[in-house]
Order: sequence, then C-alpha cells, then structure tokens
Amino acid sequence: MTEQKEGKGSFCGELAIVLAGEAGQGIQSIEAILMGLLKRDGFNVFAAKEYMSRVRGGVNSTEIRVSERTVCSHVDRIDLFVPLNSEAIPHLKKRISRSTIVIGDNTQVKYDRLIDIPFQRIATELGNILFANTVAVGVICGILDVSGELLFTETKSYYFSKGEDIAVKNIEAVKRGYALGKELAANGIIKTEIKKDCAVADHLLLSGADAVALGALAGGCDSVFAYPMTPSTSVFTALAGYSTKVGIAVEQGEDEIGVMNMALGAWYAGGHAMVSTSGGGFALMTEAVSLAGMIESPAVIHLAQRPGPATGLPTRTEQGDLNLALYAGHGYFPRIILAPGTTEEAFYLSRQAFDLADKFQVPVFIMTDQHFVDAYYNIPEIKLEGLDVRKHIIETTMDYKRYALTADGISPRGVPGFGTGLVSVDSDEHDEEGRITEDLDGVRMKMVEKRMKKAALIKESALKPRISGVKNYENLVVSWGSNFNTVKEALDITDDGKTAFAHFPQVYPLHKDTEKILRKAVKLIVIEQNETGQFADLIKLETGIDIKDRILKWNGMPFSVEEIANALKNT
Repeated sequence: MTEQKEGKGSFCGELAIVLAGEAGQGIQSIEAILMGLLKRDGFNVFAAKEYMSRVRGGVNSTEIRVSERTVCSHVDRIDLFVPLNSEAIPHLKKRISRSTIVIGDNTQVKYDRLIDIPFQRIATELGNILFANTVAVGVICGILDVSGELLFTETKSYYFSKGEDIAVKNIEAVKRGYALGKELAANGIIKTEIKKDCAVADHLLLSGADAVALGALAGGCDSVFAYPMTPSTSVFTALAGYSTKVGIAVEQGEDEIGVMNMALGAWYAGGHAMVSTSGGGFALMTEAVSLAGMIESPAVIHLAQRPGPATGLPTRTEQGDLNLALYAGHGYFPRIILAPGTTEEAFYLSRQAFDLADKFQVPVFIMTDQHFVDAYYNIPEIKLEGLDVRKHIIETTMDYKRYALTADGISPRGVPGFGTGLVSVDSDEHDEEGRITEDLDGVRMKMVEKRMKKAALIKESALKPRISGVKNYENLVVSWGSNFNTVKEALDITDDGKTAFAHFPQVYPLHKDTEKILRKAVKLIVIEQNETGQFADLIKLETGIDIKDRILKWNGMPFSVEEIANALKNT
C-alpha cells in the first residue's frame, strides 16, 4: 500500500490516481495514453474503469495505480483525484478522504481542498474543450516525472490518426499540463517517490479481454461468433482485430440463437470455434447448448458476467451466472467450467478450453466478468513453450460410427470429408451410427451411460485449486474468478500466519481433492460477487461441506482490497 509522508501530498512507493468525468470527455483516452506511457517509463501499472450505461453525460471514472511493485487489483483509496466535471466529486465522495489530493478546475468543480488547474481555460485557448483531458495527462506525467520526450512522442502517436492539426494541439495541451505538474512537484505541493524499473518497459500490458482472445488463438481458435453485448464484446472485437493477421473467421450473427448454432456447425466441419456472450445473450443459447450435449459436439463459450436479472446493470460487474452455466440446457450432459483469476491464467485456460472441448467433446465455459475483461496491468511475459494446438479428429473409414460405444465414453470424432465414412449427427437420441432411435431400453440406456462415463473421466482431469499462504493452515479463504488478485493482496495485508487461500480456476467439475483440501481447515470463508454464494452452494452440493462464513457483494462494483481486508478481520 502507499505510504503517505508528513506534509501535504507526499507519497512513497505507490500512487492511486482516479480521473472522472462525463461520458464523451475522453476518460478512456486518458487511461489508454497514461497506461502505455507509465509502463514504458518503468512504472508498474493497473487500471480499472467504471462507467454508466449511456453515451453522454453521467460520470465515468478510471482508477490507475502507479507503483514500484506489481499491482493487479482495485483499491478504494484515492491518493490523487482529477475531477473533470461538477458531478465527479459527489459520485465518488465515499472514496475521497482527508489524505486525497484533488486537482481540478475551480470554474468546473467546487471543493474546499482543491488545487486549481485551469483545464478548461487552456483547452478553450487551444480551441477545443475536450483538450482538457490531455492537459490532465500532462499534469499527472509532470507530477510523476515521466520522460518529457516520451510523453510528447506518445501523445503525437496517439492523436496523429485524427489529423495533424488535432495532434499538434494535443501536444501543446499536454506540454502545458506537464509544466503545471512539474511546478506542483517542484514546489513540494505534490511529491512522489516511486522507483522506476527499466525492465517494466518491455512487459506486456494486457486486459482480461486481450488475454482470453490471445489464449483462444493459442488454442487454435479459427472462428468466432457473437452478437454484441457488454461486457463480452471486448473479447469479440479483440479477436476481430487479430483476424486479418492470423486468418480467423469473424461473424456477428443476427442473434445469439444463430451465433451458438454457427459455432456448432463450425465444430462439425472440423473448426475450432468460440462464442462470446453475456448473461442475457447466453440465455438464448441454451437450446443449442443442449444440442451440443446430444450430438457430443465440442464448444467453447466465453461468458462475461454482469448483474441481472434481465438487462440488470449492463456496464457493471458480478459473478451471478455460475448457476446459469452449470444448469443451462435441458437434460443432463457433461460440461466444464473454467474461471481465470489473472490475465496469465486467462491466457492459459482459454487455450486449454479448446483442447478440453475437443478431447471430451463437451461444452467448455470460460467465465469472466466486466471487471476482469476491462481491467489491465503489466506482466513480464507469457510463456509459449509446449502450447501446440491439438485436434482430436480421426480419419474415417467406411464402417465409421460417430457414436461408437467405448470403454471411456469418448467416441472417435470424424468430420465430413476427412476419410470415407459418413459423419451423421442428430438432435434426437440416436444409435452408434447417428441414426434416430426409439429403442428405449436398449440404445437409449447405453447412450446415456456412454455420456455419463465422460463425466467421470472429466472429473479425473479437473484442475486442482491453487493454494497460497501457509501450508499448515487453520483458516482457508475460498474464491474463484476475478477475485483472485484482490483477495491475495488483502491477505498479504492481514497476514496472521494461519490463513491460506484456495483459488479455483476450474469451478466444475471440482477436483477430486477438493473435499480433503477444505476439511483440513478449521474455518472456511468464501468470497464471491453474488448475493447467495453460488460457488459455496455448489461446493456443498458436491462435497457436503457447508461454508457458512460468506463475504458477498452484489452492487455491481468489484471488491476492493480494503473491503476484503476489513471483512476478513471481522469474520
């Protein structure tokens, strides 16, 4: 955590910056420019945004943590606040403390402890009030002593595509802000001592959406289908951006029903397809998910969660769709549900999802949420050794049977045109060759038993929970998905020498050692972003262990480090 020294605005080791303004004021542009700049200048960085469901007006904000150590999680604390409109301070008043330094334009913002910076006047002098955000970039970089040459070069590069005149005026705006920021630092009004690390300049800066998209490509994804829906669209657009470089098919379907069926068609033809959607969109896909279960088709489904029911809070975050993924579809059929907690894990699990889907011929879910896909931070590297794409497809012969009864329940999968056999699939119950059957006591029973065998095999290969902290723990904190980094940082703060953390990268089916891991603890605490504790309920269903201590949140905002640390102290 940051250490504030005596004197007004002196920070050592880390600075938590929040910028806020209305939609259309360029808050995302500020975030994009600053994150790239700060990383290239040797700072570790983390960014997360919160935004309203509107095109104009309201208040959007971005949090940027700048640190001399790796930072990967959201904090409530605001060290430096830059409000760009009058509504920003009321919107974030709960996070503003006596130690928060507020920099703003007193013609726009009313606050008794405001350091006045004439953002609007400078922007007006340059002919465009939107340049106020670029002035803010300059001020922050001046305070942090970012390389001026790097700042001006990156600003020019960012705005050059919008025209030379726009680029020139934005460079002037950032220079004016930079000088003001330098003045604040030189006069001791705001002082920062954050060590730079030149190695950070070469780090990767990835969002959760980037990591899922790149992992999919590493897994052999050759086609992606989606109907736009926040927050899942970011993965779809990321893959679309890579499509011309790696040659993948990208299709925006007419609706989510068509999207899921397109993906099944692609897998039937031998492709490696992915769909990206959110709760309301996935609800329309459930019939096709059942189709995947019956025809034993692989499928990879990225499900980015947001609060429901219905439209709910479309731009906010929650972990409320675990039950939706777990029980979607009519009739029983095996499935796998993965839930990455870090960008690295998102890459590797998304890659692995394609291999698991292909190997076991089942739907595989990659569960994320709005906070996870939109947040990003620097990481040293992603190791690519041993990540070969594997396709579990055979060349068919004339006597090929798509649903041949096998000892492990996995039938050899062929595709049309690869071999001489007929690849017949049907949504009705079918015999080994794929033909419709009404043999209830014979074929029907055997086919259900065959599919059930796969479920047992999948459980044997389930991913083990990641345990961190003390080995001989008395207390065990249990969580899944995007909570990982925040819980880990909170536990570092509250370290009592007897608490460990179990993160589940695979939430279904649970690893065979799950019960043993949980029963080792005297006290269990689960942390989830939903109102009932869906994962805790699943654990009880699968193991009989009822985790009664539940730290839950469902207001659409992610957990903060302080929030979890305080909750753990009081639990």
